[in-house]
Amino acid sequence: MKDTMISMFIDDELDLDEKIEFVETVHSDTAVKKETLNLLQQEKIIRSPVVDRIPDLEIKTRPKLNLQFWRPVAVFMSGLATALIIFFFTQPEKIVSPIPYRFVIYQPDVEKVEITGSFISWNTIPMKKMGTSGYWEIVVDLQEGEHRYSYILEDGERIPDPTILTREEDDFGGENSILDLNTRV
Repeated sequence: MKDTMISMFIDDELDLDEKIEFVETVHSDTAVKKETLNLLQQEKIIRSPVVDRIPDLEIKTRPKLNLQFWRPVAVFMSGLATALIIFFFTQPEKIVSPIPYRFVIYQPDVEKVEITGSFISWNTIPMKKMGTSGYWEIVVDLQEGEHRYSYILEDGERIPDPTILTREEDDFGGENSILDLNTRV
């Protein structure tokens, strides 16, 4: 029988049919009878006007800590914890300055060259012709990291940078150059 049924009987929360079932169970099952009597005894003690002892409960006391020793240790540990939190979680953010990078390509037989890449969201920027030398140039401020790019000639042909050997195929059957501007500290 559930403890809740015994509790409901003690608190007079059962209807008449449930009380009959409960009494029959108590008379036929000695374990339930014993548990019910124990709980009734506890209830009697709880409802008495003055409780002078807690039945069957042994109270053990712990020895007191020597606070004269532990207080400085606690102060030291809290100071250490504070210092570690400040050190690891309040590091100033590294200010990343853009790196000016000069792109140059030799294309003497064209009238227009543009550059496109990940650093400009694959938009295009026109490059400047350097006199009659056949060279085209542009300086772009880049952040640290890897950048993919290619040149676009006047007829729409995309070509990788011939001076950068690291390349990858793009999704359109062409190639992009990979410029690595990761600085080592």
